[in-house]
Amino acid sequence: MDDPLQSIEADLRAPLERDPSARGWLDVVLSYPGFHALVAHRFTHALHLAGVPLLPRFLANITRFFTGIEIHPNATIGMGVFIDHGSGVVIGETAEVGDGCTIYQGVTLGGTSLSHGKRHPTLGRNVTVGVNASVLGAIVLGDNAKVGGGSVVVKDVPANATVVGVPARIVMQDGKPVRVVSDRPQVEMPDPTTDAIVRLQRRLEQLEGRLGELEQGDDGAHESWSWVI
Repeated sequence: MDDPLQSIEADLRAPLERDPSARGWLDVVLSYPGFHALVAHRFTHALHLAGVPLLPRFLANITRFFTGIEIHPNATIGMGVFIDHGSGVVIGETAEVGDGCTIYQGVTLGGTSLSHGKRHPTLGRNVTVGVNASVLGAIVLGDNAKVGGGSVVVKDVPANATVVGVPARIVMQDGKPVRVVSDRPQVEMPDPTTDAIVRLQRRLEQLEGRLGELEQGDDGAHESWSWVI
């Protein structure tokens, strides 16, 4: 298990290295709720591992009240993690966050099952999760993966990949763009937005075709009346 003091020191360095607005270690200590939440989690996590009942969850709830960041005491958080701004971040009970990860505001590392056991995601080293993104289920995000803001990730993401969308799909791999070779994204979960747009396009084409037929019919009727006159 990581030394809590070393972890806190790494958590303190992370904003200084990754946030241009940081004005020194005292600024981080006094003004960064992400750092406050991580320090509190180091303490509640140790209590949880020691088998202390009730108190870890109670303290975690107090931390959520003051920071807006909810981290379950059982979640495993690596060293040098940076939670930027942090409001609305939720990290579930069986989530694992690797060293050097960056998590922006509104991120959810949530579960998709009501059963016990592993049901939250695992983030490798140096993973970046964009604002308001959701990573759901017992999936794995490989080292250096990036999740675009607002994305919903429901499948494993390989290392060095960038994913975006709802549901998320790979758009970059090892720094190179990835082309989608089929009309449907390569995920098992259907994309309801794309399906709805396709249906609307087809319906519009049908209506345009019908309108064209009616216009031709009107032109033929005008010609018939001109012959009568």
